[in-house]
Amino acid sequence: MAGMRHYYRPVAQIDPVRPPGARVLAGGWCWFDRVEVRTRAGSEGLIAAADLPPDVAARLCAPRAPVAGVAWDAPRIMGIVNTTPDSFSDGGRFAGVPEAAAAARAMAAAGADMLDVGGESTRPGATVVPEAEEIARTAPVIAALGGVGVPVSIDTRKAAVARAALAAGATLVNDVSALGFDADMAAAVAGSGAALALMHAQGTPETMQRAPTYDDVVLDVYDFLEARVAAAEAAGIDRARILVDPGIGFGKTEAHNLALLRSLAILHGLGCPILLGASRKRFIGRIGGADRADARGPGTLAVTLAAVAQGVQLHRVHDVAELAQGLRLWRALGSEG
Repeated sequence: MAGMRHYYRPVAQIDPVRPPGARVLAGGWCWFDRVEVRTRAGSEGLIAAADLPPDVAARLCAPRAPVAGVAWDAPRIMGIVNTTPDSFSDGGRFAGVPEAAAAARAMAAAGADMLDVGGESTRPGATVVPEAEEIARTAPVIAALGGVGVPVSIDTRKAAVARAALAAGATLVNDVSALGFDADMAAAVAGSGAALALMHAQGTPETMQRAPTYDDVVLDVYDFLEARVAAAEAAGIDRARILVDPGIGFGKTEAHNLALLRSLAILHGLGCPILLGASRKRFIGRIGGADRADARGPGTLAVTLAAVAQGVQLHRVHDVAELAQGLRLWRALGSEG
């Protein structure tokens, strides 16, 4: 259809033998020599990487700058440190500062490249936590992690919580509302020099799983993240400081989650590192036959490795040691020796 926008999904490969004309994806470990072209009307088939529009090729291939000191030459792990009593997977386990700080240090020792501290559950049906309570849950934990050796992120939607966390030593703000919840968040991040993760969600935690619908979930998420990156840039946050997250499980059915996971490589077109948070999600349990959230480590590893094979750089997980072991084996098997 004339005038319809085109989207480009690189067909990512990880084989160590690359054919002539193959291009490196996002400066990382994947390459591609073919690209699927999509529109709102559907797939238009494959084209050679050499036939990409120059601006698209530049965004897909350019190496991503380090974020919060983390380089993207290999898959990286973000360890989840929930200081909440009601998170879907580990609510209450790390509710005290000593417990949370000890868990975070253990994750760093087990192979986490970054730690993500959160004080407000965003599980389906969760309600808003007052700012003062969220700060009391998170800022002391972050302060206690000084010298842990890896950067610390604050998982929050609120500018006041972000400011307190940054003052305590955090260097990245992980905002599941993509600057949409608190009008002051963009200024808080821009003025601090911190990095920013922008996540897609349809609705709020209170409402997001009430019959979510999309015209095309992959392209709708792409367009949303593109717009939020532009909004962040307009607020003074350089694109080199931004990560994008498709928001698996946030206002999405199982079918939506699977469609996004199959097409993650399309998000490289945004020119930012990709953050994926699929760990222990409900669809993993349903498909994998694991009712308990803490029994979904093997399924999480399977999803993570599928994402790694599409060049996804940062993986937010509960089971750091298990994921680190899996990635070590993945690297060994991919080596030419």
